[in-house]
Amino acid sequence: MDLLGPLLDSLLSPMVLAFLLGLVAVWVRSDLKIPEPFYAAMTIYLLFGIGLKGGAKLEGVAWADFGAPVLAALGLCAAIPLWSLVLLRRWGRLTTTDAAAVAAHYGSVSVVTFGACLVFLDTRGVAHEGFLPALLAVMEVPGIFVALLIAHQAAAPAPVVPVGAHGFVAPLPRSEWKRVLHELFASKGILLLVGGLAIGLLSGQRGYAQVGAFFDAPFRGVLTIFLLELGLAAGRRLGDLRQAGFFLAGFAIVMPLLHGLLGVWLGRWAGLSLGGATVLGTLAASASYIAAPAAVRVALPQANPALYLTASLAITFPLNVVAGIPLYFAFAQWLFDGAR
Repeated sequence: MDLLGPLLDSLLSPMVLAFLLGLVAVWVRSDLKIPEPFYAAMTIYLLFGIGLKGGAKLEGVAWADFGAPVLAALGLCAAIPLWSLVLLRRWGRLTTTDAAAVAAHYGSVSVVTFGACLVFLDTRGVAHEGFLPALLAVMEVPGIFVALLIAHQAAAPAPVVPVGAHGFVAPLPRSEWKRVLHELFASKGILLLVGGLAIGLLSGQRGYAQVGAFFDAPFRGVLTIFLLELGLAAGRRLGDLRQAGFFLAGFAIVMPLLHGLLGVWLGRWAGLSLGGATVLGTLAASASYIAAPAAVRVALPQANPALYLTASLAITFPLNVVAGIPLYFAFAQWLFDGAR
C-alpha cells in the first residue's frame, strides 16, 4: 500500500498549504480575515457548483449502478451515529446531550472535504463516478436525524427531571421537531446542494455546458481560499482542545480513520470504482460543520459547542484533508489491486 506518494501530494497541494497558512496566521496573531460576505459567497458557489455538476452527470445513470452505493451510504449514515453515541456516552463520559450532538456531526458529512477529495483525485487523473454528489446529498441529513432522535428517545420519563440533569434531555415536542426538520431541509447547505442536483439533472449535460466554464476552472481556486478561511476558523478553536478532553480528541482522530476505511471497503463492495470508493470513504470519515451545527443548535440547545465544533472542525477536518484522503486512496488501491 503506497501511502507516502499520495500523502506528499496532499501536503504540498495549494488547498492544504492554504489551510496550514490559516493555522499559522492565528498562531502568530495576524489580523488576516476573510470578509464575511465573501465567505458566504464562496459557500454558495461551492455548494451549488458541486450539486449542479453532479446533477448533470446523473443524466443517463441507471439505478442498477446507483442503487448499491446509495444503500451503502445510507447504512453508514445509520450506523456511524449509533456507535459514536454509545462510545461517547459510555467511555467518553459525555452527557446524552453532548454525545448526541457530537454523533450528529459525525453521522453527517463535510461538503468541503468532499470537494477536496475530488480535487485530489482529479489532480492524480483518477476517474470517479459522476453521481457521487448525489451520495453527498443523501448522506447529509439522515445521520443528524438518527442522533437527535436517539437523544430525545433517551430522555428521562419523569417530567420533574430538569433539562440536562443526569445527562438526559427533555423530549422534543412535535412542533419543535417540525422546526428542526425545517432547519435541516431549508438550510442553505441542503437547499443549494439538492437544488443544484435537481437543476443539473433537469438541464443535463447540454445545459451545464452553458455555465460549466464558471464552475469548472475557478473551483479549485475558490476552494483554496475557502480552506484558508477554515484554517483560520480551526486555529481559533484549538484553544478549546482542553475542554474537549483526551477521549474526545482521540475519538476525533481514530474513529474518522476507521469510518474512512470502512467506507472504502463498502464502496468496493457496492461496485464503485477506485475513485468512487475513495470518495465514499472520505464521506464516511468526514464530519459536518455546516448542516449539523444548525440542526443541533435548534434541537439540542444545551449541548456544548466547544465539544462538537472542536472535534469536527479543529481535529477531524484537518486530519482528513492533510492525511486522511491519501490514506483512504492508498487503502482503496490496495483493495482493488488485491482483487485482480
